[in-house]
Amino acid sequence: MEQLVDLLYRPHDETWHGDAELAFEALFGGGNRYPETALKREVQIRAPRLDSDGAPFAALINHAAPNAGAYGGMSFVVFPSVSGSTCFGLVVGTQGLSPDEDVLTRPGHARRTQAIARWLNREFGHGDLVAWAKQDPVRIDQPLPGSVASWLGESLAATSKKYGDVMYAMSLVTPDRVLTTIALKAMLDVFMAGHGVATLKPERKEAAEIEASYMAHLMPDLTGSELASMLATRRFVVVEGPPGTGKTRMAIDLIDNHYVGNGTSIQFHPNTTYEAFIGGLSPQSAHGPTGLSFYPKPGALLTAIAAARATPERPYLLHIDEINRADLAKVLGEAIYLFEPKADAARSITLEHQFLGADGQVVEMPENLHVLGTMNSADRSVAILDLAIRRRFAFVSLWPQKTVVNELACDLMKDAFDRLLNIFVDHASGEAMSLMPGHSYFLEQDTDRAKLALQTELQPLLTEYLAQGYVAGFAGEIAGYLQWIDAQTS
Repeated sequence: MEQLVDLLYRPHDETWHGDAELAFEALFGGGNRYPETALKREVQIRAPRLDSDGAPFAALINHAAPNAGAYGGMSFVVFPSVSGSTCFGLVVGTQGLSPDEDVLTRPGHARRTQAIARWLNREFGHGDLVAWAKQDPVRIDQPLPGSVASWLGESLAATSKKYGDVMYAMSLVTPDRVLTTIALKAMLDVFMAGHGVATLKPERKEAAEIEASYMAHLMPDLTGSELASMLATRRFVVVEGPPGTGKTRMAIDLIDNHYVGNGTSIQFHPNTTYEAFIGGLSPQSAHGPTGLSFYPKPGALLTAIAAARATPERPYLLHIDEINRADLAKVLGEAIYLFEPKADAARSITLEHQFLGADGQVVEMPENLHVLGTMNSADRSVAILDLAIRRRFAFVSLWPQKTVVNELACDLMKDAFDRLLNIFVDHASGEAMSLMPGHSYFLEQDTDRAKLALQTELQPLLTEYLAQGYVAGFAGEIAGYLQWIDAQTS
């Protein structure tokens, strides 16, 4: 690897191509990163000296590609320059996707390259762009964005012009040699994994750490303190995520700890009404012909408003669990006007009746009232929240966390989580990705209890996914995973 890193810091000259071949060869064999058998069986080296167009390169390409001339499929490429920037990354051959179309079209390949770019920019960029990834690698009909061409620099202008359409994940060589080495290993590992090649055993721990680092940016964690800070700034927030990620527990913990008990939790369902949330007339016993009279009864929101006003020096949290299960347009009614965190002036609405907590019939939202909704992104039985609601709430995702499973679960559960996560990452569409079961399905520490949980909790959930067609695009992978569960629990 050091030989290839050294090459990245060299300007292009007459000896560069020969040294590039040697540097790529040094990646394979004992004491290096990849098995020797992978070279020529899975990949081959291409370092042509035909650089009259000012766009020289050296690459690892599919072993099935021709020995010379244009090629297709996925390749790992280094683009040098005489002076200035050097870049490296993943490119589709100019002859098209074949023979790697199955890898390039897999959702997980794009997810991983985008996660790598996000990770490098956030962790090492310090405000500058150090990596870039295309949204869809197979769109070789889309030219390189002008902003990305400018980022690559004038010294790589010929490269951008000739190969910009087929570039889909690139990193610049920076003065930070550590960053360059990490980025190089991350992209090489993804490229080699796409050809079915794993790192050699001594390198696997580091490779797993690199993968875990960028995967954390694919499914970022959300801590209670981060959510509390968001509520303090934005006031109205919705946390969405797959089942079992701990959304409701996090909300309750917030009320108990950050809000020191100053809050309440309610749950929405399909029969939740305007009267239950805002307020309405409620019957009570009375003297008279009917034996009943009606009085204005405040709903959950007006009750929370009154409680927040009672402690104006302290924030109050109203948590609405399963917020998407009710018809919010009907439940909120005119009160949707109050949910405006960036209003220039205090907003108020006039209700039909005078309720407890209202000033006459006029209602305002106190500044210390925060509203947190939690919703299950796997629930397909309810309508998507409309744009009017989405504009008024900040939305944040809570994803399954590998670190939680690694800390708390037995080996069987760790294996079960990793296998299922890889299936979803590699094969699920953007919509289906939100179905990945949360870490709470995998937290048993005892092996026997873990087997029971896999049989009685996880297996029925995945079986329902199959029956409902939620995972139709990768049903075979899920069916195979269910067979693996059977083998582990029999």
